[in-house]
Amino acid sequence: MTLFCIFGNPVSHSKSPLMHNSAFKAFGIKSCYTRYSLNDGNRLKEKFFELKLKGANITVPYKEEAYKACDEIRGIASKIGAVNTIVENNGKLIGYNTDASGFLESIKNFEFKNALILGAGGTAKAIAEIFNEKNIEFAILNRSEKRLDTFKKKGYKCYSWEKFEIKHFDLIINTTSAGLDNNSLPLKEDILVKLFESAKYAVDVIYAKNTPFLALAKKLGLTAKDGEDMLLYQGVLAFEIFTDFKYDKKDISKYMRSGLKSL
Repeated sequence: MTLFCIFGNPVSHSKSPLMHNSAFKAFGIKSCYTRYSLNDGNRLKEKFFELKLKGANITVPYKEEAYKACDEIRGIASKIGAVNTIVENNGKLIGYNTDASGFLESIKNFEFKNALILGAGGTAKAIAEIFNEKNIEFAILNRSEKRLDTFKKKGYKCYSWEKFEIKHFDLIINTTSAGLDNNSLPLKEDILVKLFESAKYAVDVIYAKNTPFLALAKKLGLTAKDGEDMLLYQGVLAFEIFTDFKYDKKDISKYMRSGLKSL
């Protein structure tokens, strides 16, 4: 039996095992997918081989460490600089990023002209890269200036909290961990309220929780959604990679969604 897992911290909330194990079972694949709470991102590669994994997903806060741990990077991950899917091939780690396409698929019904991304981590990098690829206007807003260097080098519009002037954005996206295991907001409430007052949509990549970010967006009348659809779609793409693209994407999606709804 081959073993897969998701690395992160925290990771106990993750629904990825439900999705992947549901699909493994439906296809009759002798594999198991579990969780692993990693305390040090620099030990990701070591733990991967210690656990004798065939593949893994990576969540907050280790997507950039995962990129560094890989022997080879494929696809859009090379532009993003962050990896959320890894497979072992002949003793080497091959890294991919399925967050970018997964996020875009999750908002396919939204009609928007521009977006503001809150945060500057691996997920923010993935969304920024796919938006740039699709010629969608966007900006990144992060608490500190230093974390924005990577975005600035690519010519993206970036603001730290201190230098941000409120502008209109149709879509506001929270990619930070604010609200994941606490009741914090990703941005000062007065500024977030003003942004929401002129926006149409709000997305939090955190799922299975009505975060303060989402609660505030709903209160102000925005169309708001959590990250469950993104989780599903990026998971489908990761499953394809794990199984060498042997299975139909529609079937994978069906079985994974069934797993998500099993609780």
